[in-house]
Amino acid sequence: MTEREEFLDIFHRYVTRPGSEKLLDWLDTKTDFFTAPASTRFHGAYDGGLCAHSLNVYRVLRSSFFEPDTDTEETYAIVALLHDLCKANFYKKGTRNVKNDETGKWEKVPSYSVEDMFPYGHGEKSVFLIERFMKLKVEEAVAIRWHMGGFDDAVRGGSFALSGAFEKYPLAVKLHISDLEATYLMETR
Repeated sequence: MTEREEFLDIFHRYVTRPGSEKLLDWLDTKTDFFTAPASTRFHGAYDGGLCAHSLNVYRVLRSSFFEPDTDTEETYAIVALLHDLCKANFYKKGTRNVKNDETGKWEKVPSYSVEDMFPYGHGEKSVFLIERFMKLKVEEAVAIRWHMGGFDDAVRGGSFALSGAFEKYPLAVKLHISDLEATYLMETR
């Protein structure tokens, strides 16, 4: 099964909310989500890296934190698979020059750069894009909004909202930890 097929299987199996099929159709036909990288040079910086990263976050979140008595499969699938939706149609393929250590000559290598056509932030942009199609529960929206934790620009700017989000919504902490584990421990940097 390809990563795209696995993503679609999980999504179809667990996400049944009104509007979810329209979201998935948009994701599949109007964006590069399944072929986009997860970053320009760091984790998942390859074609399909974004889908692979989303699946890794889902696997960590599901295996480390899911409590069948209190959690829902739908919520876990939504927050993990869609937390980085903001990266769809975000990267542009190109080339850059890199010096070959063996020959000492400059060579063109494939690369990605950011081309943000809708600069709306990171987590908040993912929430906005999802809610164009389907409604999120408050805990889902907060988790996706703050999944970057202390790496979020708003936190570096002095906002204390992250502390409040983490205190009130444990799912936000769980998603952040899952994102960190996938990014720094599972994926190639």
